[in-house]
Amino acid sequence: MGSLSGGRDRYVDFLRAWAIVLVVFGHWLITGLVREPDGTISAPELLATVPWTQWLTLGFQVMPLFFLAGGHAAGGSWARARAEGRTATGWVGRRALRMLLPAGVYSGLVLAAVAICSAAGVDRGTLALVGWAMAMQFWFLPVYLLLSALTPALHAAHRRWGLRVPVAMGAVALVADTLVVSGHVAGLGLLDYLLVWGVAYQLGFCWRDGIVTERSSVPVRMAVGGVLGFAVLVGFGPFPVSLILVTGQHPSNTNPPSAAMLTWAVGQSGLALLLAPVLRRLLERGRVWGLVRPLGGASMTLYLWHMLPVLIVAGAFYLTGLAPEPAYGSASWWALRVPWLAVLGGVLAGVVVALRPLERGLAVVYERTLPGDRPRRAWALWGGLAASVGALIWFAGHGFAYEGRFPVLPALGLAVGVGLVMAVGRDGRGRPAPPDLNGLSAYGTWTRRSVRSAGRGRSPGPRTPR
Repeated sequence: MGSLSGGRDRYVDFLRAWAIVLVVFGHWLITGLVREPDGTISAPELLATVPWTQWLTLGFQVMPLFFLAGGHAAGGSWARARAEGRTATGWVGRRALRMLLPAGVYSGLVLAAVAICSAAGVDRGTLALVGWAMAMQFWFLPVYLLLSALTPALHAAHRRWGLRVPVAMGAVALVADTLVVSGHVAGLGLLDYLLVWGVAYQLGFCWRDGIVTERSSVPVRMAVGGVLGFAVLVGFGPFPVSLILVTGQHPSNTNPPSAAMLTWAVGQSGLALLLAPVLRRLLERGRVWGLVRPLGGASMTLYLWHMLPVLIVAGAFYLTGLAPEPAYGSASWWALRVPWLAVLGGVLAGVVVALRPLERGLAVVYERTLPGDRPRRAWALWGGLAASVGALIWFAGHGFAYEGRFPVLPALGLAVGVGLVMAVGRDGRGRPAPPDLNGLSAYGTWTRRSVRSAGRGRSPGPRTPR
């Protein structure tokens, strides 16, 4: 399988870390702030204001890599769980808890800030903008949660039909998208979130099990076919080049994922497999792995909290008038992107360090609520997942302060959902399941070491075990 570290595939970890880093920098790059005459801050949409920047999304839309790597890791994790006689409920519960604990705490803290600001009379428009910024990345969470919950069924289909499963999913996605674009059945777009991203996830199964090998001709056909398909759909079809949502643009490639996004996901997955041998050799070098390893360990933290530095910098430099403000999209404005990214990177590093005590506490909670092989309250898991996914979908579409108001029902739904998943419990003997070294992020992989370190009063740092 290539470079391994403590049972982990280094290249899979690299893909996840690379995807997270590009998502963070992509969001920062396209976020531009403007101080209005009345002293408030607005955030013009760069992709709509400066249309040529939509081409930049071809480099920053790398979420297919995350789903590809996630499928590879989940396939291995579930295969081992089956071999050890563990249940689907226990396996899904552990993976759901690994995502929902940090996401729930993050949401709770943001919602608490929204409640305080709303009670203090903060301008509703400003509050809505901030609430949207803090939830802009949330679309990913319900999709990944659902794919994780469906993994036992998806992997069973994979074991029986192999590569035909993602092919069939892609075909259904194309039909659904045709109906969406034509305006006949707009609601089918929700299905495309699972189908399009599920294709990359299912390809991860095929990659891990050697059905799609890195040195075969299949990755070449995927890469070439995907890129050519995308070019045709954008050049001659109805789809825009932007792989990130642009307000008012129809059809969109991401809301819901379109046929163009499907071809891009296939092409990008093929390219990732083609580059695997070269990058695996690089990852064998200690210095290179030393850079990738901590990024993978902090991936969930980076993903959830990366827009907080934007708010901090906005308050420190824009509200005070200290930040220079050349014409939006001008050469001077682009030149200032360099210090902008550097300052945000420094602030985010500080945020990650400041969150370590919180992460140690989450590690303790995770250890104490970790579902066992045969959890007692399976109904709580599926009910909690349903409530959590519904709330996360609402936050992804509306933000944490839609129309400047506190979202009572979604907040309650997420709290109930996370609480139910935490209440699933261990098996009757109270025996915890063995640690899962291939979760969404390394948050779950250093949990046990975090608990031991917390007991000794020191932080383990955002690292994965060797």
